[in-house]
Parts: sequence; C-alpha cells; structure tokens
Amino acid sequence: MPLYKTITPNSQTTVKIWQITESYEELMQPITLRDECMTRVLGMKSELHQRGFLSVRHLLAEFGYTDHDLYYDENGKPHLKDGKYISITHSFTFSGVIVSDHEVGIDIEKQREKIAVIAHKFIGYEFDYLVATADDYINKLTVIWCIKESLYKLFATPGMMFRHHFLVIPFMVKDEETVAWIDYEDRKYRYNTHFFEFEGFTCAYVY
Repeated sequence: MPLYKTITPNSQTTVKIWQITESYEELMQPITLRDECMTRVLGMKSELHQRGFLSVRHLLAEFGYTDHDLYYDENGKPHLKDGKYISITHSFTFSGVIVSDHEVGIDIEKQREKIAVIAHKFIGYEFDYLVATADDYINKLTVIWCIKESLYKLFATPGMMFRHHFLVIPFMVKDEETVAWIDYEDRKYRYNTHFFEFEGFTCAYVY
C-alpha cells in the first residue's frame, strides 16, 4: 500500500499523501463504499478519477476511518462524524488528506507550464513580487494556486474569488512556508501555510 508521506505539523494535525500506483480493481477490493459513493465512482468517466477517489478512501483507512465516517455539506465540504476537521485532494497520481482538531485545507497540483496562461485569473497582489522570467516562476505560481485552493476549501464559502479575496505573502520556494490572508466582507483572516514539492507536484496545506 503506497503511503507516500506522513507529515505531523503539530500534535493536532496530520497530513498523509498517497501515490496511486494500483489499478482500479486493486484499490476497490479491500474497501467498502456507501451506496451513494459507489454510484459516484461508477459514474466517473475517467479511471484516473476513479482511482483518485478510491485512494482517498485508503488514506481514510490510514487515519482509522471508513467511507461511512465521511459526509459532505451543501457546499461540498467534507466532514468527519467524530467532529474532527478534514480536507481532501487528488491530482493525477497522488492524493492527500489532512485531519486536524482545527479547520484545515489541502491541495495537490501537478507542476505544469500552462498555469502561466491562467495566472491572471487567480493572481492579484502577488504579481507585485512575482518575476515571469525567473526560473522558479512556474513553481511559485503552483504554490500560490495550491495555497489559495486550500484556503477556499477551508473557508468553503460560495462567491469567493482567488484573485480578489486571497492574498499570499512573498516567499521563497525553499522555505516551504509563508503567511496567507483571506480578505472577505470587511474581515481579514490570517493563516499559516506550508508547502512542499515532490515528483513534479506541489502540495500546500493551511490551518
């Protein structure tokens, strides 16, 4: 079972990353899904998405949970029945889950040059310190996207926009941490954010 990495940022928070190397059949065999989740998996057109979904259930098992311990609210945000906070992500051949006693968000993205084409859609303030000709431009864009996606998952409020409501303070990729803010409806929220690169992917998590 390819549990790729476990991170414990603090005593209340754990991150687990799964490398998806198994086939759909191998991932399906040892787990039990609720009827609605089975219907959802069978309705997915891409086997890559099916394997991503199932790998998350294996990560739940690593935390001691089953599919029956998880539910989603009206905004699509996942929750655990025991009251702990959870966030979920998967991208291509990796998936990740963070569980904590506090509100959390996590995102994994594959590092791809085409992110530069859509940068104007999710970058606002950050253009003040980003340098498009820098060697680490794509890496930084991917970090910023992952942080903002993690914040969005944590806050789970429809209508929030990456460019206007989320702000990531300048950082160095090697530092693997920075501060981010949510500025929404005349209130500001500060978050510690952490990130790391691996196998051509970036993972960020906030709490």
